[in-house]
Amino acid sequence: MSKTISITAIASISPLGADSKIIWENYLNEKHCFTEHILDHKKTFVAMLLDDLEQVIAALRASDSKYKSLDKSVLYAMAASRQAMQNAGWTRNDVFGINIGSSRGATDLFEKHYQEYLKTGKAQTLASPTTTLGNISSWVAHDLQSSGPEISHSITCSTALHAVLNGVAWLRAGMADKFLVGGSEAPLTDFTIAQMRALKIYSNSIEEYPNRAFDLEKKQNTMILGEGAGICCLEIGKKENALAYIEGIGYATEILEHSISISAEANCFQKSMKMAFQNIDLSEVDAIVMHAPGTIKGDLTEYKAIQKVFGESLPLLTTNKWKIGHTFGASGILSMELAILMMQHNKFIGVPFAEAQIQTKPIKKVLINAVGFGGNAVSVLLSL
Repeated sequence: MSKTISITAIASISPLGADSKIIWENYLNEKHCFTEHILDHKKTFVAMLLDDLEQVIAALRASDSKYKSLDKSVLYAMAASRQAMQNAGWTRNDVFGINIGSSRGATDLFEKHYQEYLKTGKAQTLASPTTTLGNISSWVAHDLQSSGPEISHSITCSTALHAVLNGVAWLRAGMADKFLVGGSEAPLTDFTIAQMRALKIYSNSIEEYPNRAFDLEKKQNTMILGEGAGICCLEIGKKENALAYIEGIGYATEILEHSISISAEANCFQKSMKMAFQNIDLSEVDAIVMHAPGTIKGDLTEYKAIQKVFGESLPLLTTNKWKIGHTFGASGILSMELAILMMQHNKFIGVPFAEAQIQTKPIKKVLINAVGFGGNAVSVLLSL
């Protein structure tokens, strides 16, 4: 059984758009995607879908009576999955597995159902089946009429990359030939933002770049939430239509001191990165798309982990959270999308307010990192 894993398609729906050309153009533009949001009479920022994508989602909701009661996180995943499947050339006759996860799941819908319960003392009939953990993958499987295994999980902010790990495991075990993997998140609710504020990690900045992801000198936490979904089509073997190949995977779990802790030098990232490229020389890694959510500790500890592993010969370092915010369970695939675009266009996309980095060689291998509450780190190494 071949161990080569081809990524034959990647599709997303996010504040950057849904078309790969537009997404790349937006990455070339150094303007962020945040819009103002008022909470408790205070101005803050979120990264929302643009109006044209909201119309796409509204049309999807209206296309089937069964879709009217679904949460946005489910509809985002359905829209991205349809596009990924089309881009990969898969048909409904193909047998493929599905593993799509979420950190928060049906956030908006759950909160609306609960608010109604507090007011009336009653829950709607569909309150439970439309807000369960398996809701996203199940509806995507229904929409695509797939006949393979269907899996859901939640591993906080590393959820999407854990889906990649799981898809790779199924493919390399010979239990499937194709797998649809990814993550979806629609967390832009006042209560979710309030939770992040309670943790004292949400940005209070109104500067030009309010999320200072990968600013290692910042004095306050600057995380901002975004929404979206990202889906990858994985196939076993080296395919002619592959966008990129998964060359290595790594994972590790932090020994916790408390529920959101991470060690000073992110031991979990050190372990996951070393596992991901155990078969190649470090000098071959051209760039890393960091998790870097915009928090003081999160950004700095990951950077220290990279220094520990690479020494003085650091690859190019970047993140997309300064631009689209933190999309929780979807963030890993959106980072993979950036990695693939940089390899396809052979152009490094840096962080505009960070120290400039100069690309001196072609970008052929990119490492993607993700970690969530609980210290569940994942690293995926992609190559052309």
